[in-house]
Amino acid sequence: MKEDLTIEWVTAADDYKCKLSSETQKIAKDELREDKNTRDQALQQMRDWIKMNPRIENSRLDAKWLLRFLRTKKFNVPMAQEAAERYLLLRQAYNPAFNNLDIGEPVMDELLSLGYIFAVPGRDNKGRRVIVARPGVFDPYKYTNADMCKIHAITYEALMEDEENQIRGFVHFADGGGVSFPHLTLFTPREAVRIVKNGERTVPMRHKEVHAINVPSSLKFALDFGMSLISEKIRKRIKIYTSLEDALNNKIDASMLPKEYGGTMPMKEMIELWRKELIEIRPTLILHDKMKVRTHLYSEKAREGAISALKQGFGCQDVSSTDSTLHGITGSFRKLEVD
Repeated sequence: MKEDLTIEWVTAADDYKCKLSSETQKIAKDELREDKNTRDQALQQMRDWIKMNPRIENSRLDAKWLLRFLRTKKFNVPMAQEAAERYLLLRQAYNPAFNNLDIGEPVMDELLSLGYIFAVPGRDNKGRRVIVARPGVFDPYKYTNADMCKIHAITYEALMEDEENQIRGFVHFADGGGVSFPHLTLFTPREAVRIVKNGERTVPMRHKEVHAINVPSSLKFALDFGMSLISEKIRKRIKIYTSLEDALNNKIDASMLPKEYGGTMPMKEMIELWRKELIEIRPTLILHDKMKVRTHLYSEKAREGAISALKQGFGCQDVSSTDSTLHGITGSFRKLEVD
């Protein structure tokens, strides 16, 4: 194929050298259908597709970035292509929340210091990273929904740069203590639907286990609503406990959790170690702002993240833009005003 010499890609196509352990390679083969031949062919197909796609203005072409989509779609190339394009479109359409992923920003640093969300150092007995989330420490009167999305994006993007994580997946642990109704008003129900649906389709993460404690009974309706939005496969991996004691009694593996939740390392130390990881990966995350699509080649609803539009494809003709019942979240990130 003829190279387009007029484009300087965000990252160039590289010659992939597998540095994974034999154990990880076996997991990739057994669970993701990945081997050298499949990988090499799929990478070439992804690169050719990006270069020929008139909607994609610029992108990363390095193997590690492309493999995050191929692996999460088990090397189904068309599905990986769709996920990659949706990712590029939505991160650009939701610019305030997914660009300038800089942990050095004061608000991002503050949320990290609070322990709102962070990855635990090391790996569990299955080689997976553990992500701790504490939504109750997020002050909905002080921070915006864009702040919330951005700190999540920083966390997940940083983790997905590691091939071990792409293959082995993640364990999530969430403490719902302190969550109240004002937290729910950060997003409208329609915004929540689009974020969850697009997130599951677009964010290339293998969610292996999800454990949640201290979910307020008064917000059960919100939990039920959220559970209805996710796929049955993910729903089956979610375990909800009334308290930490209940979780520990049900033999949850607490060895990787902060000392405050039954582990050995204090949360503050974990957060500082994670901060060092984020600072190291910061240049790569900032580089992502150079990736671009030609938004005018997408329908209005596709740009807004409407699930119906994205399901039907990315063409301008997808869904009539005169339908005003769906408004999306583009440009709607706002600070919650409370009387």
